[in-house]
Amino acid sequence: MCPAGEPSSVGRVTATPRATTPPTPAAPSAVAPGTTRTGGSKPPRSTPPQRPVGRIPVQDVRPCVDNGARPAASVVGEELTVTATVFREGHDAVNASVVLTSPTGTETLVPMTLVNPGLNAWEAVIAPDELGLWSYRVEGWSDPYATWDHDASIKVAADIDSELMLEEGARVLERALAEVERPAAARTLLEDAVTALRDTRRPPQARLHVGTDPAVRTELHDRPLRDHVSPSADLPLLVERERALYGAWYEIFPRSEGAVQDPETAKWTSGTLRTAAKRLPAIADMGFDVVYLTPIHPIGTTARKGPNNTLDAGPDDPGSPYAIGSPDGGHDAIHPDLGTFEDFDAFVARAEELGLEVALDIALQCSPDHPYVTSHPEWFTTRADGTIAYAENPPKKYQDIYPLNFDNDPAGAYAEVRRVIQVWIDHGVKIFRVDNPHTKPVEFWQWLIEDVARDHPDVIWLAEAFTKPAMMHTLAKVGFQQSYTYYAWRNQKWELEEYVRELAGDAAAYMRPSFWPTTHDILTPYMQFGGPAAWKLRAALAATLVPTYGIYAGYELIEHVARPGAEEQIDNEKYQYKNRHWEDYEPGGPKEGQSLAGYLTRLNEIRRAHPALHWLRNITFHHVDDENIMAFSKRRVLPDGTEDVVVVVANLDPHSTRESMVHLDMPALGLGWQDTVAAHDLVTDQSWQWGENVYVRLGPETEPVHVVEIRRF
Repeated sequence: MCPAGEPSSVGRVTATPRATTPPTPAAPSAVAPGTTRTGGSKPPRSTPPQRPVGRIPVQDVRPCVDNGARPAASVVGEELTVTATVFREGHDAVNASVVLTSPTGTETLVPMTLVNPGLNAWEAVIAPDELGLWSYRVEGWSDPYATWDHDASIKVAADIDSELMLEEGARVLERALAEVERPAAARTLLEDAVTALRDTRRPPQARLHVGTDPAVRTELHDRPLRDHVSPSADLPLLVERERALYGAWYEIFPRSEGAVQDPETAKWTSGTLRTAAKRLPAIADMGFDVVYLTPIHPIGTTARKGPNNTLDAGPDDPGSPYAIGSPDGGHDAIHPDLGTFEDFDAFVARAEELGLEVALDIALQCSPDHPYVTSHPEWFTTRADGTIAYAENPPKKYQDIYPLNFDNDPAGAYAEVRRVIQVWIDHGVKIFRVDNPHTKPVEFWQWLIEDVARDHPDVIWLAEAFTKPAMMHTLAKVGFQQSYTYYAWRNQKWELEEYVRELAGDAAAYMRPSFWPTTHDILTPYMQFGGPAAWKLRAALAATLVPTYGIYAGYELIEHVARPGAEEQIDNEKYQYKNRHWEDYEPGGPKEGQSLAGYLTRLNEIRRAHPALHWLRNITFHHVDDENIMAFSKRRVLPDGTEDVVVVVANLDPHSTRESMVHLDMPALGLGWQDTVAAHDLVTDQSWQWGENVYVRLGPETEPVHVVEIRRF
């Protein structure tokens, strides 16, 4: 429950579009018959542990993150639904508004709609249009015009107190003219209505008709007369750039891009940042927005891991890039095999030329050879025998990694990490993918993200925290704009629908999911044994269920073989080089046509062309008779008034072609139940005529997924 505000229960708000609550009059004044007193002496107030409820109770304002202690999240132009419970005593009309306050202090009044009269549930859609920290509150208020409209319509029709009701209506409209600023045309409209209501030469019904004309009602809706305004507490709303919500990521190990193996000696030569830059045009051509680099820092030699996570690394094995630090430097250095900062700057510049942002992996852990081990031993945990504790997640052991301890010297450790982050910001990095943030103090992340945002509000943080929900959600609440999710392990229809509803529901106020079908750490049995249909399906779902998704290099080659006993790839890039011979899959190459690159390209083209897929909260699931086929849609009304509607139908069984009936929720598509529409499959270029009930046939024999654009005839 969000905290209540300190209600201005006797104030009257009249300004539109700006919303201000004038001070309570110092002394009561005479009240003319037929009007409502809104000034006068202040009523006595309740005292703690009670808090004043307000003249018009306003309750359960949402979104509200941790009782208003943390901001809700949005991006520029994204629609956000604000809801509240607003009611009052008796039978007089009650109304509600959202007051949206911009970072510069401009207040805008947004009318709310009563969506469930029985539960007094109100809602309004807001869409902040600039970056920065906004706030919003809900104001409940008595609606004198609606009260009169309701009562007069009944009484005049029954010829009960007709003249009195018409005079009271005229006085309400006079107040609306005197107390609320209006354009000239609106003033003329209300002045004419006042004259008509008092024109005794005309029948009462005709006079009432003028006072309740739709144009008058619209004017009083848009610029209302508000009595007994009672505000909720102001709640924070952080509005960020679109990439915080929407984007397609592509992950690479830079040392593999351009790596070559001598066919005679089997010795590898590492790829470099310069050779990795040669891969950027292909990544951009596939339509990705972000290229994500695993750690590029020097790697330790002590307890270095060999191929497939073995403990017997040879002299030429490169080790895990997550075992950061050597005599060549630490987190603020570049591995000598990869190049120099000049090379890194060239990589970032080339990415920008191609429309790509660079995301850098931040893994706050050290190899035993990291300079910190000798310069700052207090930043590690020392065991009883005097040794430094290495990372463990029983039964897993990471002998090549020392976790940082943030409690022995928090001021020093915090400041050093902040310095390291600034190094990379100064070299053009605006996105950080954070490895295992759930193993570091949450308050550290809260401080770091906030401190960086003061000078660099465009920096985005992705949390790689595959852990319990409370930690994942809290990391999002304290500032991580994006989060990895359980998507890789949600394969059944009921699992996916339940999970996405959770993510697109209340959690969407602070947590933005990123869906990855595979990563360098994750290769589920579904992907190991599902064949090409599974790899198409999981990419398509990731790309359309949520606005941000990611692909790990090699996905297009369907790299499905796992290391025995593990759910990750064999010959994993974490421990060795991998030359994928991309040229073999190009036109004319020996493996032409054996890549999903074209499929991924098409998915990203669809995403860019359809703004409905850029949002999270606008998803609707539709019923399908077959429990293995899932259908959902996304709909968005664009600024020019046109609608973008995409329907996705997916066969979740990668082994069988299935037929079924899809039953569309037509109103969710902006349609009537009897409407028929043009349905165009954006993947196959097929077209059909669809109505409420649709037959589909999907699977490995055809295509596993329909991605359909809906247009009216």
